[in-house]
Amino acid sequence: MTGDPRRTTPAEPNRTNLSGVDQPRPQMDRVAQRAGSPVHLSPMSVEEESQGARARARIPAPAFAGAPQLRSRPGLGAQHHPDRTPVRASGAWRDGDDPGRRQFADIGALELESGNQLPEVRLAYETWGELNADGDNAILVLHALTADSHVAGPVQPGHPTAGWWQDMIGPDSPIDTNKYFVVAPNVVGGCQGSTGPASIGADGVPWGSRFPSLTIRDQVNAEIALTRILEIPSWHLVIGASMGGLRVLEWALLGPEAGIDVEAITVIAAAAQTSGDQIAWAHPQITAIQADPNFNGGDYYDAPDGQGPHVGLGIARQIAHTTYRSAAEIDSRFGRIPQGGEDPLRGGRFAVQSYLDHHAHKLAQRFDANSYLILTEAMVTHDLGRDRGGASSALEAIRARALVVAVDSDRLFPPEQSLRMTEHLKNSEPLTVLSSTYGHDGFLLEFDQLGPLISKFLATAQSRPA
Repeated sequence: MTGDPRRTTPAEPNRTNLSGVDQPRPQMDRVAQRAGSPVHLSPMSVEEESQGARARARIPAPAFAGAPQLRSRPGLGAQHHPDRTPVRASGAWRDGDDPGRRQFADIGALELESGNQLPEVRLAYETWGELNADGDNAILVLHALTADSHVAGPVQPGHPTAGWWQDMIGPDSPIDTNKYFVVAPNVVGGCQGSTGPASIGADGVPWGSRFPSLTIRDQVNAEIALTRILEIPSWHLVIGASMGGLRVLEWALLGPEAGIDVEAITVIAAAAQTSGDQIAWAHPQITAIQADPNFNGGDYYDAPDGQGPHVGLGIARQIAHTTYRSAAEIDSRFGRIPQGGEDPLRGGRFAVQSYLDHHAHKLAQRFDANSYLILTEAMVTHDLGRDRGGASSALEAIRARALVVAVDSDRLFPPEQSLRMTEHLKNSEPLTVLSSTYGHDGFLLEFDQLGPLISKFLATAQSRPA
């Protein structure tokens, strides 16, 4: 559950609207907006109804990959997105694609919490720096929902976008690759090189609808197997945000149980268990994908370009992305400004609608609908305290040094959930709250605040040069 970490929208770095003029945040009329307030509609005359029908006929379909499926009239909507190249049915990395910086490890069969087994599992991963002679300078970086192993690095073959935490990792960066050996795997169930629904099964066809459900613990158990293959005896730090933060917490318990020491953890914009509100936001995203006729029950990998479940995936992304940003940021940046020359009263869009269409289109180009479902459902079922006496008891059992970071405007993983973690973690620094208007995406965009925090936290531990 996180926004696209690799943004190309020109307005992204600032908080101004598309006209370039700062707008005051609108003050919501709480009485008028109160839930359940009645809305009275006057009966329409025949002429008004006819005019309304003509106006609706001018309304284009959603302007993102696959949106032509929703058009009731030919020729409408194409002007909203200049890139008319049909998008592949799945944006997953497939065997035969350029591997880029990816390395691969075959970890064998993965026993799942459900009792099922996922055979012949492969994890894709990237590394930076060198492991020292004692093997104790390794840092594990865990990505969020729609990110992948490409944490740092330029656009290059195999990686159409630059690293999603580009400033955090590298020589003389907060996670200094002159000192540390950094590993970033693509999560199992994902779609960027690790075994997932788009991967080819033993019968020679993609897993698709047959791919089993996964939990956060299943994902971490796969990463434990990777750690053994890489012959890393301990992690100096395990760090992640959003879905990555959920895995960090499981690592703090499952790692030591597997004989792999976890010295320190950094949990950013996450929680010990998903809340009812988070489950509620996830539900319409899952439903949107499953309701797309081109989803075909999860078996769509042989569909022609442009005929994948892009509408459902795009709608899911639009819902999710709204939760990744704050109301204040959306209002101040976009307000009610129309998009370009479009007129919302004549079927055109507001600028914020164009922004969401843009992110829906981008995700369809680089992600897989089945992976979105599998990973979202894993987040929904996340509960650190399951079979451990409750979340509080599980947190108290963690022995690693901990840094917990929240974002003050995060409406997806609010700071109260992070505060609860610090209250029960035995070795935690006081909760650090980033000040940001960006919401949940603050962990990606507020580098000037987060970078120094990571540097300081690492500096408090004994230095382990490569």
